[in-house]
Amino acid sequence: MAGRGHGSARALLASALLSLLLSPARSYGGQNHGDWENPTPMPPLPPREDAARVARFVTHVSDWGALATISALRAVRGQPFADVLSLSDGPRGAGSGVPYFFLSPLQLSVRNLEENPHASLTMSLAQTDFCKKNVFDPQSPLCAHIMLSGTLTKVNETEMDFAKHSLFIRHPEMKTWPSSHNWFFAKLNITNIWVMDYFGGPKIVTPEEYYNVTIQRQAQRQILRHLQYW
Repeated sequence: MAGRGHGSARALLASALLSLLLSPARSYGGQNHGDWENPTPMPPLPPREDAARVARFVTHVSDWGALATISALRAVRGQPFADVLSLSDGPRGAGSGVPYFFLSPLQLSVRNLEENPHASLTMSLAQTDFCKKNVFDPQSPLCAHIMLSGTLTKVNETEMDFAKHSLFIRHPEMKTWPSSHNWFFAKLNITNIWVMDYFGGPKIVTPEEYYNVTIQRQAQRQILRHLQYW
């Protein structure tokens, strides 16, 4: 009898594991990020020849990116170290171009930044429905992505309210994160920008060109119309 009981338990466990493997993958990291089968809808892409506008566009529609720092961890000291972080450059349709973060000293990347504030940030349209809809592999240049480098610093009192509003409106779960983790707002001070949106190598955009991009009212309406679920 005991043997049959153990066998039944093993069968039930195997069935449960198989069900988990075959079920759609889901995540609950932020607002409307729950279903991997339904990536973020995206407004129309700007003209590819306008690299600065493409860079601002990718930053604005991105809710997260991969931040690479120089490791301060003993096992990999001095080596590249990357982590996925939530971010926001501002309210929908009114992005500033500045990637803001909500960070804790307990995070490994923050420990690295305390020794060396230099970092690189990659954001990709693979997190939207653009690449999937067009059957572009995330590594393909056609699946537009950008790389920003610079230094990551805490925001000052002047920017505090804007950074908080920008992040919390896109990532409302952040409001509930434990205060004991000493969260703080930070931003990437951009010094270099590379845009990959077509074949032939990256396009180089200066910070001045990037921040001089203006979002016309028609474009704002398009963005807001496509992002109503926000």
